[in-house]
Amino acid sequence: MTSSLQQPCVNFPTSSRALQSTSFFSLSKLSPKTWLVAFARSSISAVLNDAIVVGHLTISDSEGTHYYGNYQKGCNDVQLKVVNDNFWLRILLSGDLGFSEAYMIGDIEVSSLKGAMNLWLDNQTGMEETLSSVVAKVSSAISGLYNSFLGQTRSQARLNAIASYDQSNELFKAFLSKEMMYSCALWSEDEGGVRGDLKFGPTAGDLEAAQLRKIHHVLRKARVKPGHRILEFGSGWGGLAIEAARSFGCEVDTLTLSVEQKALAEERVKAAGLEGRIRVHLLDYREIPAEFEKAFDAFVSIEMIEHVGAKYYNTYFKLIDFALKSRDAAAVVTSSTFPESRYTGYQAEDFMRRYMWPNSCLPSATTLITAMNVGSQGRFTLEGVENHAAHYPRTLREWGRRLEANLTQDLVAKDYPSLHDRADYEAFKRKWQYLFAYAGAGFAKGYITCHMLTFIRQNDIPEFCD
Repeated sequence: MTSSLQQPCVNFPTSSRALQSTSFFSLSKLSPKTWLVAFARSSISAVLNDAIVVGHLTISDSEGTHYYGNYQKGCNDVQLKVVNDNFWLRILLSGDLGFSEAYMIGDIEVSSLKGAMNLWLDNQTGMEETLSSVVAKVSSAISGLYNSFLGQTRSQARLNAIASYDQSNELFKAFLSKEMMYSCALWSEDEGGVRGDLKFGPTAGDLEAAQLRKIHHVLRKARVKPGHRILEFGSGWGGLAIEAARSFGCEVDTLTLSVEQKALAEERVKAAGLEGRIRVHLLDYREIPAEFEKAFDAFVSIEMIEHVGAKYYNTYFKLIDFALKSRDAAAVVTSSTFPESRYTGYQAEDFMRRYMWPNSCLPSATTLITAMNVGSQGRFTLEGVENHAAHYPRTLREWGRRLEANLTQDLVAKDYPSLHDRADYEAFKRKWQYLFAYAGAGFAKGYITCHMLTFIRQNDIPEFCD
C-alpha cells in the first residue's frame, strides 16, 4: 500500500476533565497523599504525551479521561481504567515494575495486556528516557512518603506473599505439557509453525509434540548415543532425563535445588521404569563430587543458567570442562538472553526479578561463549548458535490457555492455604497472566532472545551437513 492510500492519524482531543498539568499552588492545598497522587498523575501524563508516538492509549481515572499518541484504524489501541489512584505512585517510582504490581492487585483494568506490553516496547526509548529522568528527580524526595502510604497496606502484603508462591508442582502441572518442560518449545509445520495457533487455532497435543521435538533436538546436538552418560544442570521435573534414557539409551545424572521438583521427578522416573538409569541429585552445580571428573559424554542445561549470575559464568563452564571427557564430548546450553546491546552484568529489579526469579540475570550469547572459552581454558570449540526466540511467544500463549483452563483456587490452595482468600488468589493468577504477556511481547519484539549454544571438544570432528 502506498502512502497516498494510508489513512491519516487522528489526534483525539482531551476531555474537559483530562489529566492536565497541576500547578504547585493548587497542590499545596491538598492532603499529603492527594498531593502525591496529583503530582504523580501530572508527571506521568507529561511523559506519556511526549513518549507515545506509536499506537494509542486511553486512560480513565477519577479525574477524567485522557488520550495519548495517534489513533488510526487497526493500530494498537489500548484502554486502561485506573481503579485505585495508587497506580500513579507505582508508575512514578517503579516504572514497569509498578505497572505489573498495579495489574496484579487490581489497581488497573486494561483492555489488552498484550497490547499494553507492545505499546511500551514500541515506545520504549521515549518511555525510558523521560520516565527515568522524572523518577530520578523526585524519587529520593518522596520515596519515604510512598512507603508510608503503600508499604504496609494489605495490597502490598499480598504482593510480598505471591512473590514466593511458585514451588507448587500442582501449579506447573496446570499449564505445562505432559513431560513438564518449563522452557521454549520448537514448533514445526506439523503444528502450523510459530503462529499456527493464531491462524488455525490450538489443537490437542501440539505443545507436547513441540516440546518433544525440542528435547530430541537438544540431545541430537549433544551427540548422545546408547550407553552415553549425560550430566544435566537443572532437572526441572525430569522431562529431558526421562526421554534421554527411554529413547536414546543413555544414563543421566541431573541436578536440582528444588525439593519439590526432585520428589516429582523421581516419582516420574520410577513410573517410567528408569530408576537404574537416572539419578536426581539435590545439589548445587558448584558442589559436584570429585568422581564426576571426566565421567560424562555430554552435558545439557535447558534455561537454567539465567539463575547462575554473571559472577559465576566462568565457574559454571569450568565445571562443565571438569565433568566432560577430554575427547568426543559435547555440551548444549540454552538460555533466555539479552541482545548484545542490552546486556549488562548488573540488572535492576523488574517484574521478572521481583516476582518470578529473584536474583536472576539474563546473559547475552557472546557473554556465555566468552565464559566457556575462559572457564575451559580453550578446551571447547563453539559448534553452533541458534536463536529460538520466535518459538517462545506461541509456547507462552499455550501455557496461558492451559492455565486458564486448568488452574483452580482449590488446586493451589492445597499448597498455599492463604490462597483460599479470593483476592489473594486473583492476584496470584494475574501474576502468571502478566508473565506470559510480558515475556511473549519481549520475545516477539526482540527485547529478549533465546539462544541455544553447542560446544564440542577442541579436536573433535565438526558436525557434517547434508
